[in-house]
Amino acid sequence: MIGVCVLGSTGSIGRSTLDVLARHPDRYRVISLAARSDVAGLAQQCLQFRPARAALADPVAARELAQQLRTEGCSTEVLSGPEALAELARDSDAAVVMAAISGAAGLPSTLAAAQAGKRLLIANKESVVMAGALLLDAVRRSGAELIPIDSEHNAIFQCLPPVWQVGQRSAGVRRLLLTASGGPFLDWPAAAIGTATPEQAVAHPRWSMGAKISVDSASLMNKGLELIEAAVLFGMPPDDIEVLIHPESVVHSLVEFVDGSTLAQLGSPDMRTPIAQALAWPERIPAGVEFLDLLKAGQLNFRAPDLERFPALALARAAAQAGGLASVWLNAADEVAVEAFLAKRLNFGDIPAVIADVMDQFSGGQSQDLAAVLAADAEARARAVQGIAAPHRLYRLGGRAP
Repeated sequence: MIGVCVLGSTGSIGRSTLDVLARHPDRYRVISLAARSDVAGLAQQCLQFRPARAALADPVAARELAQQLRTEGCSTEVLSGPEALAELARDSDAAVVMAAISGAAGLPSTLAAAQAGKRLLIANKESVVMAGALLLDAVRRSGAELIPIDSEHNAIFQCLPPVWQVGQRSAGVRRLLLTASGGPFLDWPAAAIGTATPEQAVAHPRWSMGAKISVDSASLMNKGLELIEAAVLFGMPPDDIEVLIHPESVVHSLVEFVDGSTLAQLGSPDMRTPIAQALAWPERIPAGVEFLDLLKAGQLNFRAPDLERFPALALARAAAQAGGLASVWLNAADEVAVEAFLAKRLNFGDIPAVIADVMDQFSGGQSQDLAAVLAADAEARARAVQGIAAPHRLYRLGGRAP
């Protein structure tokens, strides 16, 4: 039996992970579950999987969870606070850790799993974007296995030679091609995109995801973060990573080799496929997904992204090229702007303008340690908050208004 810790178990990736695990009770055992504050969701999961421990980052929510589980006769121990998530990630009974807590909040527990030498299934792209060098160093020092879960990066992982080592460019690889569905606003005119509502932004045409990642997908910032992530994980310079709009979401990414070969991974748009692949690698196990029918899928289309209507992608590429703490600033500004948009305090078209404003203020720096990363994250967030709140500052799609 392989022990598994699921961090972010009540989110979309976490729920898909538990669905796969439930299909293989003779192979996997859920050791621990963790979330931020979803008491009802985590309580239901604890009653189903009976993990030894569970944690909520919010102490008030944790007390409520403990009371509910006692009432139901469930013996799961409940921990609380951000450090509790890291403690679960280090648990010696968990050989595999699914890191699926979204945003910067997932960084400490992801690092803890890497430092503890786990098989780390990383769905928290922000950890790679913010602290890729620190994460890779922890993996090398501990002997951990890092397998990406994002469908695009997992597709690349499946196409690379089995001797690939995380953070190193595979011999013979010329380019990486990341595919993007284009999100719900793919063919919208710029003016309409700029005034889109949160309800429209989270209505992704292909994937069922959380609100934040859905908004990022709608702005193409999610693809920008994935570009940075790919550069770190696969040891590729940003200029050797391209983005293709592929509305059907059948081809999840491609690897181009120097001999002219191009390998692609195809599948139905269901996150259980990369989750199952990473859990069982190098073996394969059923994931419960609908098998791909190419005749039913029909024509597959590809086109270049429109950077004028979706400037967030260009901002992310610039941050990847700048290196150092630039991606930390980018991610922090994006999280603040998206939060403001979802709270209806900011127009959708203002999101990239807020990020551009913050990035204009970036003065350099390197991610020497976790403290430096967190300090840069805090500074960029403060600047984003100030920019949004400034009454004299007007934003428009693609940049600041004159």
